[in-house]
Amino acid sequence: MVDIRIIKFLRKHHVLTIATTVDNEPWCASCFYVYLEEENSLVFTTDLKTRHGKEFLKNQHIAGTVVLETSIIGKIRGIQFQGTISEPSGELAGKAKTAYLRRFPVAMLMDTHLWVVKLAFMKYTDNRLGFGKKLVWP
Repeated sequence: MVDIRIIKFLRKHHVLTIATTVDNEPWCASCFYVYLEEENSLVFTTDLKTRHGKEFLKNQHIAGTVVLETSIIGKIRGIQFQGTISEPSGELAGKAKTAYLRRFPVAMLMDTHLWVVKLAFMKYTDNRLGFGKKLVWP
């Protein structure tokens, strides 16, 4: 079970940085996301023409972060994660689209190509719990 503090953090924020690697060449991109709690997954949209979109098809193992931007050390919070990425299908595709469009209605005006990150590992740092305090899942 994912710690409720991690779930609340993921629900509250909306921008992730996702990292790919193909042929030992790393790449990062930032995207708007929504968290699907039941699936413990992140949903976002990006075009297949982007570098990271192309790389998802070559290597489905990704890493990323979601952070609170602050200069106050005692308030630093953020998540580092690893997972596998795929294009949703079936029932998951419907859930993903509904959740994403509810959070970002402007996306209805665009051609959205959805991706789902099935989270395999998360490390949540929350300095409000003590300097460098970490919660790890699983």
